[in-house]
Amino acid sequence: MTHRKPRSSAVSKTAVRLGMIATTGMAVAATTTVASASSGGPHLFSSSTAVDMAHTHADRMHVNQFDESFQIHQFGPLVAVTANNRAMAESAGCSVQDPCRSIALSYQIVTAAGRNARLINATNISRSANDHCPGCETFSGAYQFVVATPQELALSRSARGQLARVHREVAALRTSGLPIDSVRKRADELANEVKTILDREAASAPRGNAADPLDRFQPTVTMHRHVH
Repeated sequence: MTHRKPRSSAVSKTAVRLGMIATTGMAVAATTTVASASSGGPHLFSSSTAVDMAHTHADRMHVNQFDESFQIHQFGPLVAVTANNRAMAESAGCSVQDPCRSIALSYQIVTAAGRNARLINATNISRSANDHCPGCETFSGAYQFVVATPQELALSRSARGQLARVHREVAALRTSGLPIDSVRKRADELANEVKTILDREAASAPRGNAADPLDRFQPTVTMHRHVH
Protein backbone atom coordinates (compact mmCIF):
# COMPACT_ATOMS: atom_id res chain seq x y z
CA MET A 1 0.00 0.00 0.00
CA THR A 2 1.42 3.39 -0.95
CA HIS A 3 0.65 6.53 1.01
CA ARG A 4 1.39 10.00 -0.28
CA LYS A 5 3.02 12.17 2.37
CA PRO A 6 2.50 15.94 2.57
CA ARG A 7 5.56 17.94 1.61
CA SER A 8 6.86 21.01 3.38
CA SER A 9 6.85 24.40 1.67
CA ALA A 10 9.17 27.39 2.03
CA VAL A 11 9.54 30.73 0.22
CA SER A 12 12.88 29.57 -1.11
CA LYS A 13 14.69 26.36 -0.32
CA THR A 14 17.44 24.05 -1.47
CA ALA A 15 17.07 20.32 -1.00
CA VAL A 16 20.07 18.24 0.04
CA ARG A 17 19.58 14.49 -0.01
CA LEU A 18 20.86 12.51 2.96
CA GLY A 19 20.13 9.07 1.56
CA MET A 20 17.41 6.96 0.08
CA ILE A 21 15.69 3.89 1.39
CA ALA A 22 13.90 1.67 -1.12
CA THR A 23 10.42 0.58 -0.07
CA THR A 24 7.74 -1.41 -1.84
CA GLY A 25 6.55 0.59 -4.82
CA MET A 26 8.13 3.82 -3.60
CA ALA A 27 11.45 5.46 -2.70
CA VAL A 28 11.58 7.37 0.58
CA ALA A 29 14.30 9.99 0.94
CA ALA A 30 15.52 11.89 3.98
CA THR A 31 15.97 15.50 2.92
CA THR A 32 17.20 18.71 4.43
CA THR A 33 15.53 21.92 3.32
CA VAL A 34 17.58 25.07 3.79
CA ALA A 35 16.15 28.55 3.48
CA SER A 36 18.44 30.41 1.08
CA ALA A 37 19.92 33.87 1.55
CA SER A 38 19.79 36.73 -0.94
CA SER A 39 22.93 38.02 -2.63
CA GLY A 40 22.82 41.07 -0.39
CA GLY A 41 23.10 39.04 2.82
CA PRO A 42 20.77 37.07 5.11
CA HIS A 43 17.13 37.53 4.25
CA LEU A 44 14.36 37.22 6.84
CA PHE A 45 11.52 35.23 5.31
CA SER A 46 8.00 35.87 6.58
CA SER A 47 6.98 32.29 7.41
CA SER A 48 7.40 28.63 6.54
CA THR A 49 5.54 25.39 7.17
CA ALA A 50 6.69 21.79 7.58
CA VAL A 51 4.05 19.04 7.40
CA ASP A 52 4.84 15.31 7.61
CA MET A 53 2.76 12.19 8.20
CA ALA A 54 2.90 8.40 8.29
CA HIS A 55 -0.44 6.63 7.79
CA THR A 56 -1.45 2.97 7.68
CA HIS A 57 -4.74 1.11 7.32
CA ALA A 58 -4.73 -2.68 7.69
CA ASP A 59 -7.69 -4.89 6.86
CA ARG A 60 -8.45 -8.42 5.66
CA MET A 61 -7.09 -7.58 2.21
CA HIS A 62 -3.93 -5.92 3.58
CA VAL A 63 -3.20 -7.58 6.89
CA ASN A 64 0.33 -6.28 7.47
CA GLN A 65 0.85 -2.56 6.90
CA PHE A 66 3.83 -0.33 7.78
CA ASP A 67 4.58 3.28 6.91
CA GLU A 68 7.37 5.61 8.05
CA SER A 69 8.36 9.20 7.50
CA PHE A 70 11.75 10.65 8.39
CA GLN A 71 12.12 14.27 7.29
CA ILE A 72 14.53 17.08 8.12
CA HIS A 73 13.50 20.68 7.51
CA GLN A 74 16.32 23.15 8.03
CA PHE A 75 15.21 26.77 7.86
CA GLY A 76 17.15 30.00 8.16
CA PRO A 77 15.93 33.20 9.87
CA LEU A 78 12.13 33.35 9.79
CA VAL A 79 9.40 35.43 11.35
CA ALA A 80 7.24 32.34 11.94
CA VAL A 81 7.54 28.58 11.56
CA THR A 82 4.70 26.06 11.76
CA ALA A 83 5.58 22.37 12.16
CA ASN A 84 3.01 19.59 12.00
CA ASN A 85 3.90 15.93 12.48
CA ARG A 86 1.40 13.03 12.58
CA ALA A 87 1.41 9.25 12.79
CA MET A 88 -1.91 7.47 12.19
CA ALA A 89 -2.44 3.69 12.29
CA GLU A 90 -5.67 1.74 11.98
CA SER A 91 -6.66 -1.92 11.86
CA ALA A 92 -10.16 -2.83 10.79
CA GLY A 93 -12.29 -5.90 10.22
CA CYS A 94 -9.75 -8.66 10.89
CA SER A 95 -10.36 -11.68 13.12
CA VAL A 96 -8.68 -13.26 16.13
CA GLN A 97 -7.69 -16.18 13.91
CA ASP A 98 -6.13 -13.88 11.29
CA PRO A 99 -5.30 -10.54 13.03
CA CYS A 100 -4.05 -7.40 11.32
CA ARG A 101 -0.83 -5.52 12.05
CA SER A 102 -0.64 -1.77 11.40
CA ILE A 103 2.37 0.43 12.30
CA ALA A 104 2.97 4.11 11.48
CA LEU A 105 6.11 6.00 12.55
CA SER A 106 6.89 9.64 11.77
CA TYR A 107 10.10 11.44 12.71
CA GLN A 108 10.24 15.17 11.99
CA ILE A 109 13.26 17.44 12.55
CA VAL A 110 12.80 21.20 12.21
CA THR A 111 15.50 23.80 12.74
CA ALA A 112 14.91 27.55 12.90
CA ALA A 113 17.21 30.48 13.54
CA GLY A 114 17.05 34.01 14.86
CA ARG A 115 15.16 35.80 17.59
CA ASN A 116 11.87 34.10 16.66
CA ALA A 117 13.34 30.59 16.54
CA ARG A 118 11.91 29.64 19.94
CA LEU A 119 8.38 30.62 18.88
CA ILE A 120 7.78 27.68 16.52
CA ASN A 121 4.14 26.60 16.40
CA ALA A 122 4.67 22.85 16.75
CA THR A 123 2.00 20.12 16.66
CA ASN A 124 2.85 16.46 17.17
CA ILE A 125 0.06 13.88 17.16
CA SER A 126 -0.26 10.11 16.95
CA ARG A 127 -3.40 8.01 16.82
CA SER A 128 -4.01 4.28 16.58
CA ALA A 129 -7.31 2.44 16.53
CA ASN A 130 -8.69 -1.08 16.24
CA ASP A 131 -12.05 -0.98 14.48
CA HIS A 132 -13.87 -4.30 15.01
CA CYS A 133 -10.45 -5.94 14.97
CA PRO A 134 -9.96 -8.23 18.00
CA GLY A 135 -6.40 -9.38 18.51
CA CYS A 136 -4.99 -6.88 16.00
CA GLU A 137 -1.64 -5.13 16.62
CA THR A 138 -1.80 -1.40 15.99
CA PHE A 139 0.83 1.20 16.92
CA SER A 140 1.58 4.79 15.97
CA GLY A 141 4.57 6.85 17.05
CA ALA A 142 5.15 10.55 16.32
CA TYR A 143 8.54 12.02 17.20
CA GLN A 144 9.22 15.71 16.60
CA PHE A 145 12.51 17.53 17.19
CA VAL A 146 12.60 21.34 17.26
CA VAL A 147 16.04 22.96 17.11
CA ALA A 148 16.29 26.69 17.86
CA THR A 149 19.58 28.54 17.30
CA PRO A 150 20.52 32.25 17.27
CA GLN A 151 22.15 31.92 13.84
CA GLU A 152 21.34 29.61 10.96
CA LEU A 153 22.47 26.05 11.66
CA ALA A 154 23.84 23.82 8.91
CA LEU A 155 23.97 20.20 9.99
CA SER A 156 27.45 18.77 9.61
CA ARG A 157 28.24 16.02 7.12
CA SER A 158 28.81 13.65 10.04
CA ALA A 159 25.40 14.45 11.56
CA ARG A 160 23.65 14.00 8.21
CA GLY A 161 25.29 10.60 7.83
CA GLN A 162 24.26 9.55 11.34
CA LEU A 163 20.68 10.67 10.75
CA ALA A 164 20.59 8.74 7.48
CA ARG A 165 21.68 5.64 9.39
CA VAL A 166 18.89 6.16 11.94
CA HIS A 167 16.43 6.50 9.06
CA ARG A 168 17.57 3.18 7.65
CA GLU A 169 17.01 1.55 11.04
CA VAL A 170 13.53 3.04 11.29
CA ALA A 171 12.72 1.68 7.82
CA ALA A 172 14.13 -1.74 8.81
CA LEU A 173 11.34 -2.12 11.40
CA ARG A 174 9.06 -2.87 8.44
CA THR A 175 10.47 -6.39 8.12
CA SER A 176 11.72 -6.92 11.67
CA GLY A 177 8.75 -9.03 12.79
CA LEU A 178 9.18 -7.66 16.32
CA PRO A 179 6.20 -7.65 18.70
CA ILE A 180 4.50 -4.26 19.05
CA ASP A 181 6.04 -3.64 22.49
CA SER A 182 9.50 -4.22 21.01
CA VAL A 183 8.73 -1.94 18.05
CA ARG A 184 7.71 0.79 20.50
CA LYS A 185 10.91 0.31 22.50
CA ARG A 186 13.08 0.39 19.39
CA ALA A 187 11.29 3.45 18.01
CA ASP A 188 11.97 5.25 21.30
CA GLU A 189 15.63 4.22 21.24
CA LEU A 190 16.04 5.60 17.72
CA ALA A 191 14.33 8.84 18.73
CA ASN A 192 16.81 9.21 21.60
CA GLU A 193 19.65 8.69 19.12
CA VAL A 194 18.27 11.53 16.99
CA LYS A 195 18.09 13.76 20.07
CA THR A 196 21.72 12.98 20.95
CA ILE A 197 22.89 13.81 17.42
CA LEU A 198 20.99 17.11 17.40
CA ASP A 199 22.17 18.05 20.90
CA ARG A 200 25.75 17.62 19.73
CA GLU A 201 25.14 19.80 16.66
CA ALA A 202 23.38 22.51 18.68
CA ALA A 203 26.22 22.62 21.21
CA SER A 204 28.62 23.73 18.46
CA ALA A 205 26.21 26.21 16.81
CA PRO A 206 27.13 29.94 16.68
CA ARG A 207 25.87 31.81 19.74
CA GLY A 208 24.54 34.88 17.90
CA ASN A 209 25.22 38.61 18.01
CA ALA A 210 26.68 39.46 21.39
CA ALA A 211 25.69 43.12 20.94
CA ASP A 212 21.97 42.32 20.62
CA PRO A 213 20.31 40.63 23.64
CA LEU A 214 17.46 39.32 21.44
CA ASP A 215 19.96 37.44 19.28
CA ARG A 216 21.90 36.03 22.22
CA PHE A 217 20.54 32.77 23.63
CA GLN A 218 21.64 29.20 24.11
CA PRO A 219 20.65 26.82 21.29
CA THR A 220 17.97 24.36 22.33
CA VAL A 221 16.73 20.98 21.11
CA THR A 222 13.20 20.02 22.17
CA MET A 223 11.81 16.53 21.52
CA HIS A 224 8.07 15.92 21.42
CA ARG A 225 7.02 12.28 21.71
CA HIS A 226 3.51 10.95 21.28
CA VAL A 227 2.87 7.22 20.93
CA HIS A 228 -0.46 5.44 20.85
